[in-house]
Amino acid sequence: MNADTNDVRRPRHQRGLAALAGLVAAFAGLCAAEPAAAALRPEARPVSAVGAVVVDATPEAVKQWAIRQFGTADKLVLTVGIVVLLAVVAAAAGLLALRRRAAGAAVALAFGAAGAAAAATRPGATWRDALPSLVAGAVAAAVLWLLSTALTRPVPGPAPRPTGSGAGARGAWAVDRRGFGRLAAGAVALSAAAGFAGRRLGAYGSADATASRAGLRLPPPAVPAGPVPPGADLRVPGTQPYLTPNPDFYRVDTALVVPRIDAGTWRLRIEGDGVRTPLTLTLPELLDRPLVERDITLTCVSNEVGGPYAGNARWLGVRLADLLREAGVRPPSQGGPADQLVARSVDGMTIGTPVETVMDGREALLAVGMNGEPLPFAHGFPVRMVVPGLYGYVSACKWLRELRLTSFDAYDAYWVRRGWAAQAVIKTQARIDTPRAFSSPRAGRVAVAGVAWAQHRGIERVEVRVDGGPWHEARLGAADGTDTWRQWVWPWEATPGRHTLEVRATDGTGAVQTEHRAPPAPDGASGWHAVTVTVADGS
Repeated sequence: MNADTNDVRRPRHQRGLAALAGLVAAFAGLCAAEPAAAALRPEARPVSAVGAVVVDATPEAVKQWAIRQFGTADKLVLTVGIVVLLAVVAAAAGLLALRRRAAGAAVALAFGAAGAAAAATRPGATWRDALPSLVAGAVAAAVLWLLSTALTRPVPGPAPRPTGSGAGARGAWAVDRRGFGRLAAGAVALSAAAGFAGRRLGAYGSADATASRAGLRLPPPAVPAGPVPPGADLRVPGTQPYLTPNPDFYRVDTALVVPRIDAGTWRLRIEGDGVRTPLTLTLPELLDRPLVERDITLTCVSNEVGGPYAGNARWLGVRLADLLREAGVRPPSQGGPADQLVARSVDGMTIGTPVETVMDGREALLAVGMNGEPLPFAHGFPVRMVVPGLYGYVSACKWLRELRLTSFDAYDAYWVRRGWAAQAVIKTQARIDTPRAFSSPRAGRVAVAGVAWAQHRGIERVEVRVDGGPWHEARLGAADGTDTWRQWVWPWEATPGRHTLEVRATDGTGAVQTEHRAPPAPDGASGWHAVTVTVADGS
């Protein structure tokens, strides 16, 4: 009897085993892809490749919703979602294979082909990046075929009672549960072993990168930053420290897999319009140049009013303007033909920055250090860009590999193609960190405190008001230049009941932060941050 017919009675539990067969097949396929991906690069894993395509194809409104809802865990949520969807499709393929074995296997092959297409079309990918997904599809199809065969062995059985026009003598299905179980357990065990071996191989592959970072000794800066001024960190309970520790520094990017680059093989290419002397630099060659150390606050354009995506760190790096001048680049104000500097990451991300801005005298850096250590992998090791005064999406390229001079008319960088503004200066913002929204402080004196930033302009004043009343000037922490945030605190004599606190800042030019509420897109959020609290009776 042909296994691709349903001309027989099937036990009820057979469908459950068929769905399990699909799940086992998918697991086997993903595990089989691990050694292949380890031999190439982690980004070639099927789930990572498909996830990267999903990130690129997701509408900006959905991306912003995900960032608001899940914060820096948005990539984990996406990965889990892809795995859940794959599990549902795998179970369906198992059920399909119970009736049409070839069709079930074809579904597995099709998913492998889709992963291969996703991997091969990623920026910087080659045809080899398709291999892990093709292996995954082929192994999944083969395992599903074998497991469904174990479920589709008819044996003679009593004829059921005739029903309808299709009545007639039919055979019955007898499922060899032990045989299926042994086969499924064997597939899981072998797949897990392959997956573990692939992960270990991948770990060995990234060991060179880990060792290169661990062994990197950053030279002392030629231009060191001074000590943080006394009083810059107000140390108010409930607020962040003045310098954000590396593990706590926000991370917003599109990389599902953090690139781990071997510093010994890293290269940076500087070329393009107006470049008289193209440069190719190794990390030692970059470190041989004078290093500058500066405290700079970074802000993500995805940050909502009062949001968490801002952090202050002590950066160590080479002045970008010096490198560009070494390559013969002139800013547009001096007759240079290029007005845009396009930075390209090893994962294909492109970020466009105004040439005039990075050469106007501000401390735009190719950073190699962060808070006294080499850049963490998650924050761009070995080299990233840091440009004070601009949102990260137009300045802060991580895992840098290329700088190309061009024009804004000739090229749209990654985020610009998705509707964001080509140029975006950081807007003045103030944030209340304590008391938290919807908290219940006790009546009496309450410290209202937070941070304010207006990079490259500085913060001159912060004011707080209660329930729409008069503005009260807050006490500012000591200034550490114009490129960092400033902490602030205001003592509030809180009375019982429900109250709304609002804050606004004035930058170093005298401009007061706008009340107008605007979303992050297309060039940064604006508006006053407000929190509502219910003050409890202090008695």
